[in-house]
Parts: sequence; structure tokens; C-alpha cells
Amino acid sequence: MNQNKNEKISEYLRTIASRENITELEVRNEIAYAVSLALKSSDPKIQNFWKKVPCEGHSPTIEEIIDFIVTGIATHK
Repeated sequence: MNQNKNEKISEYLRTIASRENITELEVRNEIAYAVSLALKSSDPKIQNFWKKVPCEGHSPTIEEIIDFIVTGIATHK
């Protein structure tokens, strides 16, 4: 993923943090926790979703997940 996308995602996370009166790190931690739970789901539909998310490592980063979801929404408009 390119640097511009990462910067834009960080900007969105900072906006969320500001609105929730927490830090960007806390937003990232909450998302990471939700992702860790979702990755463990035995639901075939959820597992199928995770198989579609492109990632460079063992599991997708927050940036990779957000980019995948946003790109999917943008292409289905």
C-alpha cells in the first residue's frame, strides 16, 4: 500500500480519536482487538471475507483492512 493511503488512513483514525476523546493509538488498539476476534471466527462467511483481504504479513494490518473495505465500497457505488 502506498504512503499516501497510509497517511490518509492515519488522518481518519486521528479524526475518530478526536471525536471519541481518545488517542489514535487507542483507536488502533480497539480496531486491532476487534480484528483479532473476527479472525478467530468459525463462521465461513467471515473466514471467506478474511481470505479476500490482501496482506503482506501473517494477518492484515489495520491499514490493509481499511483500504480493502473502502476500495470495495467505492467500486460498488
